[in-house]
Amino acid sequence: MDRRKFLATGAELGPALIAGSLLPAASVLAQTPPDRPGKESPMSNAQPGAGRKARVFITGSAEGLGHAAAETLLSQGHDVVVHVRSRARMPAVQELVDRGATATIGDLGDVAQIRDLASQVNALGRMDAVIHNAGVISGPSLLVVNVVAPYLLTALIQRPQRLIYLSSSMHKSGKASLSGMDWTGHTSTGSYSDSKLFVTTLAVAVARLWPDVYSNAVDPGWVPTRMGGPSAPDDLRLGHLTQEWLATSNDPEALTSGGYWHHQRRQDPHPAVNDIRFQDRLLAELARATGTKLA
Repeated sequence: MDRRKFLATGAELGPALIAGSLLPAASVLAQTPPDRPGKESPMSNAQPGAGRKARVFITGSAEGLGHAAAETLLSQGHDVVVHVRSRARMPAVQELVDRGATATIGDLGDVAQIRDLASQVNALGRMDAVIHNAGVISGPSLLVVNVVAPYLLTALIQRPQRLIYLSSSMHKSGKASLSGMDWTGHTSTGSYSDSKLFVTTLAVAVARLWPDVYSNAVDPGWVPTRMGGPSAPDDLRLGHLTQEWLATSNDPEALTSGGYWHHQRRQDPHPAVNDIRFQDRLLAELARATGTKLA
């Protein structure tokens, strides 16, 4: 589907998406198995052989842009794997699971749980696309959730055809310095802008190292989600359309790699993003911190 058709589809679905982007806490999922310490199991009502067009995993799907993207992709007939932080957040994706989505669980602020989440996804089979949507704006877990988690999931999940990383226009004010960064989440280091500079750099580095994968970063705009706040000026619909387009479209413009996108338009990122030496330093630092190298 080309860019204009995606925009038209978003306009038609807009009111429903906005109304459904934050679900009320309802009853826990009927499919939820008894608690087991350490590991979680994916849960699904999806029927095999349903003729889905693409299988897409979306982190941070309980609300906001991740939930809206899952809503849209399910409506388009895709096979969607959603993600929530904990079992307590499962009611937020109840409706999506009832419609055929598969749910996975893992706290992206905890490296052990990130690894387990990758195992859950791999147990489902190869994804066609992964949308690294989850993020936090501050706190000690900032670098773990916004940078380490996308890095580790990229390294550990069976390689998909397409990778999309959520960036921000704020990455342009980030500092291209890795000195003193705490990747463990024990102390607060780095800013939100820094974290988005790092993850945008990761996206472009993956595009360079994995030529068989379409890897891109997306600035969704300042949209009215829990993170963006109710007074955010941008259109929520446009905030997730680019991710869906890059994840599923056969539009030649979507079948490109190494881009930084805003509302389906390729933009110029911070100069450090395309600096191969900075890319390599970032990957080396993340490999050192996690003990896992990007193959």
